Amino acid sequence: MRRKLAQFEGAGDDLVGEPHRAQRGESHFVSILDTKTPLLADKRTANGGGVGSGAGAGGYGTQGGEASGGPARGAKVGGPRPYRFSFYSNALPSTIHARSLAEIPGEGQSFEELFLGSRQPPGEKPRTGVMRSDEDAEANTWWLDVMCPTDQEMKVLSKVFGIHPLTTEDIQMEETREKIELFRNYYFVCFRSFEQDPYSPTYLEPLNMYIIVFREGTLSFHFRGTPHPQNVRRRIKQLKDYINVTSDWISYALIDDITDAFGPLIQNIEYEVDSIDELVLILKEAEQSDMLRRIGTCRKKVMGLLRLMGNKADVVKGLSKRCNENWSVAPKSDIGLYLSDIQDHITTSTQNLTHYEKILSRSHSNYLAQISIEMTDANNQINDVLSKLTALGTVLIPMNLVTGLWGMNVHVPGEGVDGLGWFFGIVGCLIAFAIFGAFMTWKVFVRPN
Repeated sequence: MRRKLAQFEGAGDDLVGEPHRAQRGESHFVSILDTKTPLLADKRTANGGGVGSGAGAGGYGTQGGEASGGPARGAKVGGPRPYRFSFYSNALPSTIHARSLAEIPGEGQSFEELFLGSRQPPGEKPRTGVMRSDEDAEANTWWLDVMCPTDQEMKVLSKVFGIHPLTTEDIQMEETREKIELFRNYYFVCFRSFEQDPYSPTYLEPLNMYIIVFREGTLSFHFRGTPHPQNVRRRIKQLKDYINVTSDWISYALIDDITDAFGPLIQNIEYEVDSIDELVLILKEAEQSDMLRRIGTCRKKVMGLLRLMGNKADVVKGLSKRCNENWSVAPKSDIGLYLSDIQDHITTSTQNLTHYEKILSRSHSNYLAQISIEMTDANNQINDVLSKLTALGTVLIPMNLVTGLWGMNVHVPGEGVDGLGWFFGIVGCLIAFAIFGAFMTWKVFVRPN
């Protein structure tokens, strides 16, 4: 481990080169760390000056002195950069947040002392072993969380920690398939979370978490802001006196926090499903205008969560299976108990979501069936009105025909006779015909029903 951490001072040779480093007049340590963060070089160029030797030891933003020929290194140009690196160690009283790798070690502290948790006693020869004993690993367990790593940062971290090129490629390409892989000196877990900010345009979209677990520490990567690392650090602070914080436990805590994040969403979906199931058959027609939208929105959430939780049980099951293998980098057996609890939680959540999907499908069918029944009732009412109008027309049209015949330029019966006898006679015949037509309509159309 010491030998690998010492490569932080030398890993930048492939990226910077000796002539460029000599021209800048900086130490080997600063050149590699600044090279991994391109914004740092741009900021120096914008400041228009070189870097003082005193500022180089502490890294970017750690000292307030001015460089020779230019303004202070901590001067803001174009706004502050986000804290993309978080370093936790059992040997440190608090978590270190930094904008670049150069800001993580304290003044006069090397990466070797930072990761090992103690300073090298004078005169003691460093150990050449790559892996430490389990006791040392548990006493000085470290965790480096990186958000939005650049290609150069991934290249340096891969070289220093011996990360396999396949793992590096999965992280850089943002592999979406959830999986667990064992390598010579670590195991790699890809676990998917989701955007938890309800006001974000990417709400509920997948967010990949990549976890590389060594025996002595953990590396985690993600490409969007997420509360999971902060939640795990808060949990460590609460339980540190009762548990052994190992790298396996940190990976379990991350997986557990991602799994727990689905709980509130599933609970809200349960309330919405129960409400839809109760109201879909009792709401009046005027109150059902948004029911179809509610059903569609809820089913969309359910299907999205089912897609996110689809492979999680297999990943946790595979991780639990590795606990019983005799690999030096496999999780310890006591972590298997925690992983079994996560697996049960995932299985229960998946079953609940499947059940909610069936309820929503039934509610959707009931809603459409109720709409069809209401439309049928409306059509029947329209048919009744049309039948009455048809019967009325059957009676009135012949009468209109009779009166229309005598409205033409022809002689009307009784035209030359004084008195109203013929008039009342014709009207009486029309009334008699109307009564006869109404009787026949009732006998033919109404009586059989």
